[in-house]
Amino acid sequence: MRTTIDSYKSRAGRLDLEGIDFDDFRDHPLPPDALRSLRYMHDVEHHTVCYLRDLLLTPAHQDPAITSFLSCWVFEEMWHGEAIAGVLEAHGEPAGAPRIAALRRGHRRRQAVSTLSTIASAAFAGRAFIALHMTWGAINEWTTQAGYARLSETAGHPTLRELLRRIMKQEGSHIDFYASEATRRLDESAKAQKMTRFALSHWWRPVGSGVMPKREVGFLVTYLFAGDKGAEALARIDRRVDRLPGQSDLHLLTRAVAGIPDGAVSHTS
Repeated sequence: MRTTIDSYKSRAGRLDLEGIDFDDFRDHPLPPDALRSLRYMHDVEHHTVCYLRDLLLTPAHQDPAITSFLSCWVFEEMWHGEAIAGVLEAHGEPAGAPRIAALRRGHRRRQAVSTLSTIASAAFAGRAFIALHMTWGAINEWTTQAGYARLSETAGHPTLRELLRRIMKQEGSHIDFYASEATRRLDESAKAQKMTRFALSHWWRPVGSGVMPKREVGFLVTYLFAGDKGAEALARIDRRVDRLPGQSDLHLLTRAVAGIPDGAVSHTS
């Protein structure tokens, strides 16, 4: 069943934090590696608005359904970042605006530009690019939701588990829209299938790779997705990618983990 922009907008809104006791993290702090993972997630969620800035310079801005979705999506992602900021602050860590301001100054020095906007300006145009954008977004949201699920399981903290469950529920709505639009648009165009497959196989990287230091990307991927349970989560996402028109046998997620060097996980706070 196709998820339309109207059905998505009817569910969109600020993350519900009713009953989440952030003081519980002061009394029962998270393990260092779980906290390190949350720093990564906090920074990436807060970078979403910068990613949106780049997307609006591509053909995506020409489609009103897509821009309506992105307007709601960036609002929800911002509140996900704010919720994670509450966890970091309970641990006595910098979070929210002070942390993000410092990060953005660093991004400006590096003159970071999103991979998708680079692809759009270099090779892709029109509706074919929107199909790629929706496919890329679906894969990123599948990966993000799986990452939250693995962190919830690995950290074993009841309050964090409930918070992440609520975040994952909203991520599920994002997935529904992205995947529905990706399937429809890829199915309508052999050109879009070919271009999307080429872009994914050459340029897709784990969420946050264009923003976070390589050592942090390596840490997060290995910490959350190493071992049998992690491999199962990645294989499920690869099977979902396989079902998208023209995108079978890419093995994006399993290849991403295989490319992380040994020893990427270091148990530091």
